[in-house]
Amino acid sequence: MLYFEKSQPAPECLEEEKKKKSGDYKCGKVISRLKEDFKNKCYICELIPTSINVEHFRPHKKNKDLKFSWDNLFYSCVHCNNTKLAKYDDILDCTKLEDDIESKIKYILYPFPAESVKVEALDNENSTISTKNLIEAVFNGTTELKKIESANLRDCLLQDIEKFYKYISRYYHLTDQNDKKHFLTKIKSNLNKNSNFVSFKRWIIRENEILLKEFGKYIN
Repeated sequence: MLYFEKSQPAPECLEEEKKKKSGDYKCGKVISRLKEDFKNKCYICELIPTSINVEHFRPHKKNKDLKFSWDNLFYSCVHCNNTKLAKYDDILDCTKLEDDIESKIKYILYPFPAESVKVEALDNENSTISTKNLIEAVFNGTTELKKIESANLRDCLLQDIEKFYKYISRYYHLTDQNDKKHFLTKIKSNLNKNSNFVSFKRWIIRENEILLKEFGKYIN
């Protein structure tokens, strides 16, 4: 997960729909605003979704204030939303700067012999541990069906990370400055919030002293 700034003020239609007996929280510009705020990525797995949900970050449980709260509406994929459901109602909020999510969750991809994901909580807060458990469930699966979905997700992750390593390798092995500049642009793009799986890529940089010195300025 990454920090995403939620645009304000809330779409006006939410207050209007809240007053109705069967109001729709996906009204007006809600979906387009969420798409823009979350860079068209699922906020949990960080992949551009093919199937999109407007998710309630905190389960509303028929609470109209939560159901129509702009701050409680997030952009997610079906796989992540169905994994989260109401089981993880105490996780870090990636739209709150004070939750400092990038310094609390560490991402690791083990590519061999079969790719697997490990997530580490970097403090003992319940919300951090719950977030760590959710992300691991998303990438490793919980049921037979979810394990297949997670395997497909990890395959996308591995392909993306392999490209990222290739860009770094080419950057260090090329001598022509124009070529180096080309691959530096690709590396910077992959560390930008618009890219897929940014958390994994940023931790690759953070974990290597040389890479951190060279590219650290692009993740701050």
